[in-house]
Amino acid sequence: MFLIQETVVDGSIATTKFACDLGRCKGACCTLQGGMGAPLLDREIDEIRNAFPAVKKYLSQEHLHTINEQGLFEGQPGEFSTTCVNHRACVFVTFEDGIARCSFEKAYLNGEIQWRKPISCHHFPIRIDGAERKRLRYEFLAECAPALERGEREGIYLSDFLQDSLTREFGAEWYQEFSDASRSVRERVNANMDGFKEHNA
Repeated sequence: MFLIQETVVDGSIATTKFACDLGRCKGACCTLQGGMGAPLLDREIDEIRNAFPAVKKYLSQEHLHTINEQGLFEGQPGEFSTTCVNHRACVFVTFEDGIARCSFEKAYLNGEIQWRKPISCHHFPIRIDGAERKRLRYEFLAECAPALERGEREGIYLSDFLQDSLTREFGAEWYQEFSDASRSVRERVNANMDGFKEHNA
């Protein structure tokens, strides 16, 4: 682990190569079995409500029916999450060519809303823990194996892949410090590996 300002960062975030490959995973992180949707910050509840009129045209009748029956989100302050359809897909998922995509992000990229999507989705597969959001950890999912393979193939590190979301959460100055520290962590790990190989040659 390493520390950026007051935030504790899981060292594997710096060393893991990762880049989403939607053509292969089909947006699996948006449709995981389990019944709980995307975690929401309390301040995102109003964002959800305000953005819904712009995104509902992208949703299927099944998803709209679920919203009518169960609401846009569930839980209580400090524990909100998006509603799910049949204990699986986030209610805000829209399917395109068999790929689950976020309707908020679709509307955002089309210039229809200013809010991109829940920050927990934007950060994934990084999770931010604690009441003060001061700990970052990497969450491995077997469904994300294509992202690990693409990251390895293209040399894309998780710390770089999530630049936009981390800058959104913590600011450009924090991200630059984090990026520099991540690079240093990788250099130390590689140096240790080289030393190990030389010792065992």
